[in-house]
Formats: sequence, C-alpha cells, structure tokens
Amino acid sequence: MEQLRSLKHRLLALTLVMAGLTLVVSGVVLSALFREHVRQQFIDRMNADLEQVMARLEVDARGLPALDAARLSDPRWTRPHSGLYWQVDGAGPQGVAGLLRSRSLWDEQIDAPHDMPDNGEAHVHELVGHRGEALLLIERTLRAEGATVPWRVMVVAEMGPLEQAVARFNTVLAWSLLVLLTLLAAGALLQVRVGLAPLERLRLALSDLRQGRTQRLEGRYPEEVQPLVDDLNGLLSRHAEGLQRARAQAGNLAHALKTPLTILAQGAAQAAASSPNELSTLVADQVQVARRHIDWHLARSRAAAAQATVGLCTPLQPVVEGLVRVMRKVHAERGLTLAADIDAQLAFAGESQDLQEMLGNLLDNACKAARTQVRVSAVRDGMALRIWVEDDGPGIPEGQVAHALLRGGRLDESTPGSGLGLAIVQELATLYGGTLALSQHPPSGLTAVLTLPAA
Repeated sequence: MEQLRSLKHRLLALTLVMAGLTLVVSGVVLSALFREHVRQQFIDRMNADLEQVMARLEVDARGLPALDAARLSDPRWTRPHSGLYWQVDGAGPQGVAGLLRSRSLWDEQIDAPHDMPDNGEAHVHELVGHRGEALLLIERTLRAEGATVPWRVMVVAEMGPLEQAVARFNTVLAWSLLVLLTLLAAGALLQVRVGLAPLERLRLALSDLRQGRTQRLEGRYPEEVQPLVDDLNGLLSRHAEGLQRARAQAGNLAHALKTPLTILAQGAAQAAASSPNELSTLVADQVQVARRHIDWHLARSRAAAAQATVGLCTPLQPVVEGLVRVMRKVHAERGLTLAADIDAQLAFAGESQDLQEMLGNLLDNACKAARTQVRVSAVRDGMALRIWVEDDGPGIPEGQVAHALLRGGRLDESTPGSGLGLAIVQELATLYGGTLALSQHPPSGLTAVLTLPAA
C-alpha cells in the first residue's frame, strides 16, 4: 500500500491492469473468432463431402440406396476409423438405421440425432463417438426417385484436427499477447519516466531551494507545471520582501530606541562624574538593561524570520575561522591556543549573523573560562549540524547547568558580562529547531554541543 502512494507506481499499476484486462479480453475474443472461422471452414468442407456422397447415391432394384465407393475422391472413406465417415439411414419414424455406410466405419454405425431435417435442409450437430472422440455431423434428407422411403444422408468427421489447430493458434496467441504486454509495460514505464521527469526536476529544484543552493525555482517546465512554479516563485519573492520590510522596521525601531538610550547613558555618566548619586547610577543600570533587552529581542526576531525563510545557507568554516581570529586578538594577553577543525563542506541552514551570534557567545565564554586551550569541531549527522566548543577550564557543576542557561544567569561575577550569552545561544538554537547542551568532561573543562539544521 505504501508503494501506491507513489504517483509513478499508481500510473504503472493502472496502465498494467488495464492493458492486462484488454489483452485478456482480446485474447478470448480472438480465440473464439478463430475457432468459429476454422469450424465454419470445417463445415464447408464437410458440406462438399456431403454433396459428393449425395451425388454418387443410386437406387437399386429393391428401392434401397447404393454407392460405388471407388467413385468417391477422398481415400479416407475406405480406410477403417480414418476420422471421415458417411452413412445413409431411412428417414421418418419407421426409417431403418444404417441402410448404407462407408467402409471407414467398419463394424460401427452412427447414432443419428433424433431431430429430422426437412427436405433439402442441412443440420449440423456435435456429438461423441463410440471411442469418446468429438465428432461433427452434417446431414440432409434426400428423396430419390424409385426409393421406397426418403433417405437421411450423413457425413461425420472427427474434430481432433480442428481442436489441434485451435490449440496451436491459442498457444501462439498467448505468447504473442504476453510479448505485447511486456512491450506495453516497457512503454508505460518509459512514458511514466518521461512524463514525470518535470516533477522530478521540480523536486530537485525544491531540494536545492531548501538547502540554500538557490533562492528561487529555476528552469522551464511543461505548461501544466509552469504555472505552479511561477506561483511558488512569486510567493517566495513576496515572502522575502515582507521579511525584508519587517527586518528594516525592527532595525529602525532598535536604532530609534538606542539613540535616546545612548543620550541617557552619556548624561548619567556625566552626572556621575560631576556629582555621583543614586539617580545617575540607577539610570545607567536601567539603560544597560534596556540595551540588553533590545539586543535580546532583535536576535529572537531575526532568528524567527530566518527560520521562515527558504533557501538560507551559511558555510560554517569561514564563520568559525573569522571568530577564532577575533578571539585570538581579544584574548591575546592570555596566550590561549585556539584550534578549529571544520570541514569546508559543512553549512548551516540559517542566517550568517545568527550563527556568528551563537558561536561568538560560546567561544567568548570558552576563552574566558579556559586555562590554556579552546577547540572547535563539527560534523554533519543526517540533516543536523553538530558543533562542539571545548575548553580546559574549571567547567560548570552539573547542578548549575540549568542556572547558566537562564537569562541573566552568571556563575562567575568576576568576569565582565551580562549573563545573556548562553541564554541567547539557547534561544536562537531553539528557534531554528536545534538545541544547546552543556557537559563536563574529565579531568576538567566544559563542552558545549550546539545542534542546528544543516544545509
């Protein structure tokens, strides 16, 4: 049943079933027509034999039928049990059976059917002989001048040759129809492959679109499929334009909010420098909180929009290598060893900015906690992209992992930060359908495993 969900299998199954039924019906009809044709030829030949026998019949002195067998053309009349026989009976209720018969009947005689043909009328019967053979009988009534009673003249022939001819024809017909069915099946398979090829191209184009290799469906398709492709491309264009407008509006809103926040922060800093008080400190703290919330919600909205966008593809290696170079400069005074082992074929199905946001936070945290080294590696697992960020720092106790992923959750107050890094990474990963997992590995250090959709 699963295979019947395939359009190709449905078309092939329907074609083969209809072709099979058509050929079976055709075979039955052709066999019947051939048998009827051969039977009619058989009857025509027997009619000629019957007319020959009737033409050679004579009336003897007693008014009984007489016939010189030497005057008959077919030698089978004289060969016992040859399969071709004739017999003359007396017609009517008082008629005598077997008045005269061919030598080929030997010591047997034909048991004539009970229905009596009228004068000049021919009757055809199928009957079974004494040895179980199938016989075809044709008879007529003859009123000869001088005969005591009308005669019932019969010619009988075995139907074996007819049945053998029909059997040979049926065998040839069956093999011919089987070959024809095979050719029809091959033609149907070719027709389905050619006919559904545009749909296969469309599937591959959609796969390229989903994996980020293209931004729209390219190529020309048959007139039955092209309107669908045009509608999909139009929908993708409108969707991209809507997302672009939404992003522009979010950026404008963020810019509009950050400008007065910057002014407030500068004013608070100036006030604190001239005469420190609780108000200036409160304003500075709340401005910082507002900025963190703006960054937080901008990241969420950007990731949500990117998740709804088809065809995004960000190569992983350039992003990781760029972040590693930045982190080496930022943490240059600590002499850390940063290593990256990334396959050039790996790609993330999302925005480059979001990937930088997530990996940047993880790398920054790892560099802050590391003693000597940080390592980044990645593999593709089916449709998932798994990225490991490992450090050799003190790690996080298992009981505090959940707290570290909370917004504002900080385990080390001695290092600068807002406590939003891991929470933003987890939020962005979740919006993309991925996960963030933290685990301790011996003898010390933390491993952050980021799972994201692969392109």
